[in-house]
Amino acid sequence: MSDPEITLYRLQACPFCERVVRKLEAYDLDYRSRFVEPMHSDRDVVKRISGKRTVPAMVDESTGVTMSESANIVDYLDRTYGDADETGGAA
Repeated sequence: MSDPEITLYRLQACPFCERVVRKLEAYDLDYRSRFVEPMHSDRDVVKRISGKRTVPAMVDESTGVTMSESANIVDYLDRTYGDADETGGAA
């Protein structure tokens, strides 16, 4: 089995990170979690990949996309992996 194409850089108990995790799981996407340093100034690995020290940050190797900000990531996942027949949650 190959490594997952998606890597999520996150913090433990981060609500913004959990929002992305819920979306990844909703689409049944395999992903790798990389937990980062709690101290903002120590997050050099995140800065190297996304240009920022904020989490969540995600790398999708299948599309070559790297991004941060939970709202942007969730929107990207919806556009890239969402079901075209979905009604967008309208009830």
